Amino acid sequence: MKKILAAVLLGTIALSASAQNIDTRRKIEVYGAAEEEITPDIIYVSISLKEYFKDNNNKNKVTIDELERQLSTAVKKAGIKEADFTIENISSYNYIDPKKKKDPGFLASKQYKVKVSNLNAINSILSSVDEKGIQSTNVAGYDHSRMTEIRNELRIKAVKNAQEKAAVLAQALGDTLGKALEVNDNNTDAGSPQAMYNTMALRGKASADFAPQESLDIDFKKIKVNYQFRVVFELK
Repeated sequence: MKKILAAVLLGTIALSASAQNIDTRRKIEVYGAAEEEITPDIIYVSISLKEYFKDNNNKNKVTIDELERQLSTAVKKAGIKEADFTIENISSYNYIDPKKKKDPGFLASKQYKVKVSNLNAINSILSSVDEKGIQSTNVAGYDHSRMTEIRNELRIKAVKNAQEKAAVLAQALGDTLGKALEVNDNNTDAGSPQAMYNTMALRGKASADFAPQESLDIDFKKIKVNYQFRVVFELK
């Protein structure tokens, strides 16, 4: 009998403790959002150079070293920092079969990455390089110099947007908006922001006969950055 009474007493205490843990506060849940479109001011352009022959007899080769010197000189002339001009891929040049390097018909290639603030600089650079040695050019990436600051500003705006929505609803209900009880952030900053543009590649006529390079045909519009937060407020 004593055991039964003890069990009943423990059960009563457990239920009492559970009841005390129930959150009886009145709440309101809203979603706040903020979005901004910005023009990229950091653009990474990939440039691929390839050796070629000046004639059809596999003689008078324009070497990759000569093309690289032209590109390096053009990059410096454009005012681009040394750190913003890097070799992107040398696998087809330094790690090839030694027998192929000795083959007079073998044409080596080399890829570079240039960081610029606008594409006009790329126009200037490419115009100073032997057009027949330019195999391809592509946009490799894009960003904004104030991206971290912009992201933080949007986070604040999104939370304030949620607060404004909740205040309007609370007023409509005849209540007063209390403090925020919960903020749910499912946003991620991983990867590059999505930019909208008309043409991704800096198109070139990289054909078998090394036809001349076309002019750049790319129209960057905006990088779209947005945030959304779920916020729970207390109602008083």
